[in-house]
This record gives sequence, C-alpha cells and structure tokens, in this order.
Amino acid sequence: MTSRISKALVVVALLVSSFVAFAQEDLLNSIAQLKRMEAMYPDQVEPKYQRTLQTLNYAVMNPRDSRTEALLAEASQAITELESQLDASDLYTLKGFYYMDLIVKDPAQNGRLYYLDVMQYFEKALKLNPDNALAKDLQQKFLAGMTAAMH
Repeated sequence: MTSRISKALVVVALLVSSFVAFAQEDLLNSIAQLKRMEAMYPDQVEPKYQRTLQTLNYAVMNPRDSRTEALLAEASQAITELESQLDASDLYTLKGFYYMDLIVKDPAQNGRLYYLDVMQYFEKALKLNPDNALAKDLQQKFLAGMTAAMH
C-alpha cells in the first residue's frame, strides 16, 4: 500500500508540474515584479496573493531547484499573513497547493504526512465556493494522479 501511495504521489507530481506553461526564469521574474508591487502597495492583498500563487507554481514545477526551499518558506509566511485578509476559499486553496508542493518536493517523505491535508484544504475551499476554478483544477489533477498511479 505504501509503495502504491509513493508511486501515486510521483505521478501527481508529474501531472501538477505540467499545468503551468511559464519558463523557470519567466516565473522568477514574475515573482520579483510582484514583490515590487507588494512594496509599492502594502495595503493591497492582490499582489501578495499573486506572488504566493506564482511562488507555489514555481515550486511545483521546480521541486529540486536550489531556490525552491526558500521560496516555499516565503510562500508559507505569505499564507500566514493573508489569513485575515483573503477569502477563506482562496486561503484554503493556497494552503492545499502549499502542501501539494511539499509532497511534490519529497513524495516519499511528505506524501504520507500531507496527503490528507491537501485533500481537506481543497474540499474546504470548494465547500465554501463551488466555483473556485483553481481549487477544482488542483484537486482534479491531484486525484487524477492518484487514480492513475493506483491502477
């Protein structure tokens, strides 16, 4: 059972990493631009939300890149800062995506630890807002990868 879960998580990692079309440097440039916007508009939620989302995109696409660990730490901090400012459905989506990234980074170690967290955060997001397209997309990709690996 454990090896099936590990295989499933590897497939999930491959599926999730295929959904963003940005090149590595383009994504890093986008993150840097959003950081500048955050500094210019500290009271606005959108730049921090978009930076966090792009950071999570980068991490899922580049789990073994030397910058990923630091970027995930930044994303975690940003999610904490957004807790009182963001719509709950969007917040749960970011949290689910963050834990999905941790699984992609190290499926053997983190899969067992965070699988339920990923599923529960996406379920909470969709319960609050059934039209949350990002939560739907991420959940579907996660489930599709798990299903494909189990068969």
